[in-house]
Amino acid sequence: MSTSEFRLETRAVHAGMEGLSESGSHVPPIDFSTTNPLPGVELGGESYEQLATGGVLLPGQSAVYQRLWQPGVARFEDALAALEGSESAVAFASGMAALAACLLATVTAGRPHVVALRPLYGGTDHVLESGLVGTSVTWTDLDGIAGAIRADTGLVVIESPANPTLELVDIAAVVAAAGGVPVLVDNTFATPVLQRPIEHGATIVLHSATKYIGGHGDVMGGVVATTDEWASRLRHVRALTGGVLHPLAAYLLHRGLRTLPIRVRAQQETAETLARRILGDPAVSRVLYPTLDGCDPDGLLGRQMHGGGSMIALEMAGGYDAAVRFIEALRLVTNAVSLGGVDSLAQHPASLTHRPVAAEARPHAGLVRLSIGLEHVDDLSQDILGALAAAHRTA
Repeated sequence: MSTSEFRLETRAVHAGMEGLSESGSHVPPIDFSTTNPLPGVELGGESYEQLATGGVLLPGQSAVYQRLWQPGVARFEDALAALEGSESAVAFASGMAALAACLLATVTAGRPHVVALRPLYGGTDHVLESGLVGTSVTWTDLDGIAGAIRADTGLVVIESPANPTLELVDIAAVVAAAGGVPVLVDNTFATPVLQRPIEHGATIVLHSATKYIGGHGDVMGGVVATTDEWASRLRHVRALTGGVLHPLAAYLLHRGLRTLPIRVRAQQETAETLARRILGDPAVSRVLYPTLDGCDPDGLLGRQMHGGGSMIALEMAGGYDAAVRFIEALRLVTNAVSLGGVDSLAQHPASLTHRPVAAEARPHAGLVRLSIGLEHVDDLSQDILGALAAAHRTA
């Protein structure tokens, strides 16, 4: 049964589950095999070559080795592609492994130059700035993209909503300015529930699946939704560099997809309520949340992104010291990196994930990022507003 005809909620539940009933299963089995029997010397060799060079498993072939092909990983990939509306998806051991594979694929194609728009997740910024995998980067804004493109430009990299300021980037405008250069969109914050970049012309959609897709803070992974051609290139990189997703992680991420729409929408409802309750608090100079006045100057909500998501950023009126006091006064919300789980988290990006970012591009020293979970809105409100009061009172 193809799930493409169904709405997103139905696809989330049923995508990647094809063929299970016929095999007598209701949920995907977990196959931990690291090696697989070969159907003969010659066919085994053909299977190896097919998979090691980026191909997919063909009928009658062997999966050979877990680094090359794994059935549970393939099911998760099919499900994610169905939600993003892409031809294919390729899963990795982490979001950074997924990004590194995209960069390596463009380097090996002889186009190592990347054009990127800040802000980005700190790890993405760091790997681009360092040139660790052989890329060079030109940092620009939307108006500068066309002028930054060179003959050896292989990717334009953006994130929307951006980490950690939640700025929205017009994907269609970026694609137009890129002039045929593939655009990579980090869609981790929005998820396919709220935004599907391929519908706006993006070629590559990146997720840290550790976040909303897993959703419970207990599994790490990354995944790229893209074209069949790019997927083949990424599988080739994955097979040779070993950034593979573990079968148990694939199972957990696939399971996470099945509740993704209901989790994301519930978290978003709470986040918007909290953002409006915090607005005007004397401890905060600015609340950054896409649906608030002034936070969507290009009118992308409803046109590109369907809702504000469940991340909130606060610029503390008292700067860094106030941010520290606020975070240390929280009791229900945990001071920790990561996001997108069922429990709420707070972090200070400039001191943590964005510490390696160039000083001129580093987040505001008083900025605190909140990831809103599934707790009751009134309990979260009491904790957050109480911590803000404590931070302001002791200033």
